[in-house]
Amino acid sequence: MSGPATPNPLELGLKIDFAHSGQSSLGVEWEIALVDQRTGDLRPVAEDVLRGVHELHGELDADEEHPHVKQELLLNTIEIVTGVCSTVAEAKEQLRYNLAAVRDVTDPLGVDLYCAGSHPFAPPKLQQVTDKERYAKLIDRTQWWGQQMVIYGVHVHVGLDRCAKALPVVDGLINYQPHFQALSASSPYWGGEDTGYASQRALMFQQLPTAGIPYHFDTWTAYEGYVADMLHTGVIDDISEIRWDVRPVPRFGTVEMRIPDGMSSLADVGAIAALTQCLVDDMSTTLDNGGSIPVMPPWYRVENKWRAARYGMEAIIILDAAGNEMLVTEHLERELDRLEPVARRLGCAEELADVERIIRGGAGYQWQREIAAKNGGDLRAVVADNVARMRSV
Repeated sequence: MSGPATPNPLELGLKIDFAHSGQSSLGVEWEIALVDQRTGDLRPVAEDVLRGVHELHGELDADEEHPHVKQELLLNTIEIVTGVCSTVAEAKEQLRYNLAAVRDVTDPLGVDLYCAGSHPFAPPKLQQVTDKERYAKLIDRTQWWGQQMVIYGVHVHVGLDRCAKALPVVDGLINYQPHFQALSASSPYWGGEDTGYASQRALMFQQLPTAGIPYHFDTWTAYEGYVADMLHTGVIDDISEIRWDVRPVPRFGTVEMRIPDGMSSLADVGAIAALTQCLVDDMSTTLDNGGSIPVMPPWYRVENKWRAARYGMEAIIILDAAGNEMLVTEHLERELDRLEPVARRLGCAEELADVERIIRGGAGYQWQREIAAKNGGDLRAVVADNVARMRSV
């Protein structure tokens, strides 16, 4: 005889409140690797760095986490985050300030700061994991794939004034997945080998459960049902473990764009933030005016991500459900012209213009390969060049 039926999560009526947030407010998260100043190899000293930064921030209690310098999965990684900002310039200034605070600790330790989608030669499986239960659980569940996550990214939060906008904006930003991926692609090397991809990180990260391209939901209730199912079946313990490339973040009242590889230039981070803020604001206006956001067929979403990860700036991308195509840089230039009035209104015209500078000057994967070629394939030179770019912040 069977026991009582397990309750259907949809019947339990899980409700996910979407916090109040200022429309088009901004937050940026920048994942940074810690490397040895002499060898360029990764250094598992995040706990020492976090402790040092904590001590410099004298008003914090011993058990408090620093508000802008955070722990990450691996001991070779820290994350610098902003508070809630009104403009990209404000976000950049906060990142610059906190990066300097980190350097006050890392320089005496003989540690440099490095940021790209991956480290070019460090063996992934040898990297030490931060001693936290949630990280241990992740590695235990994902095994080999989880042990490969020596990856770094840039995340941009943009505030929305209504919950009803969140899922349409997620769909809208996924339409620009190849644009963000191409601009930021900086992980051609993996464990000392050139993968042939512009972004190895993009395809590696999606191997984790609940990572990758988000599903499309017609309603917020349907999204709540998905989260309820994931919790009920033990796929996740917390909503933050849904690690999509773009996702709603209900507790902040934002949509978080997580597509980009790590970037070594603060100007490049600002460019990505400006493009995100402008696109979200433009989509919000469309929705306010009674319009809708196009939803790409899932097979085109998958293909666009692969093309951008493989070919970077040379990717020919699918623009719409009809299958029209265009070189990603050409479409980006069109979009920059279209978004220019939005950028002026948001106060980020200068930062949005830096997108064109990336197009002209090349993405990270391109200069990494160029540096390696000039130095006889020595990938330590790639790290040294990246570190120098970080120093120019």
